[in-house]
Amino acid sequence: MRPPLRAVAVLAAAAALLAGCSSGDDWSQPRPKPIPVGALGPGFVDPSHPPIPEGTVTPRPGSWDAVHPPKGYRVVLLTAGDDAPTRALATAVKSWAEDEDVDLRTIVPADAHDFVPSVDRAVRMRPDLIVSAGNDLVDPLAMVTPNHLSQQFLVVGAELAEPTHNVTAADWSGASFRGEGLGMSSTYDPGSFTAERCAAAVRAGVAAVLHDLTGVVIWLDEHPPA
Repeated sequence: MRPPLRAVAVLAAAAALLAGCSSGDDWSQPRPKPIPVGALGPGFVDPSHPPIPEGTVTPRPGSWDAVHPPKGYRVVLLTAGDDAPTRALATAVKSWAEDEDVDLRTIVPADAHDFVPSVDRAVRMRPDLIVSAGNDLVDPLAMVTPNHLSQQFLVVGAELAEPTHNVTAADWSGASFRGEGLGMSSTYDPGSFTAERCAAAVRAGVAAVLHDLTGVVIWLDEHPPA
């Protein structure tokens, strides 16, 4: 016996709705390069002196405020560490993602042996951007990022000693950990990881990535490091 036409229509609509939801959550599907909403303000960079690879950009405070990611921007937050600075950075990323309607997924490594595999897992998810929070991830990122040059990374509250063009950092004097056996900077200050400073690092860093100012350090102090 054939089901009533109304029942068939209801089932078809439900199937289409489920298919639409699953495809929207499927990051494996290719998508165009993300286009920023809004433009960088005066003072973010000096047009007459564009940043060189591995260079430092000291933007005017607030010059990134008008820049927003497109709706549904795909971001993986990769975070390791239970110290107060790492928690503050992770909280800033999550708050920004909620405010900006970002599609955020989080990876927390199980232990130190999982640091490098966790970076690989993040890359395999094919996000628009991987944001790293926590000094413990700096050296693992230095190992993995040169092998995935098409994937954009943003390191907040730290930086890589020799970043490739796909790794951008948002840093300041109280947070300038660089890994690779260089030790903690003499200016390191856990108290400098305020909610305001961490939020600025996330927004300024993302604004730079969206405008293809990558492979540089976005320095949030008034004066760049010597």
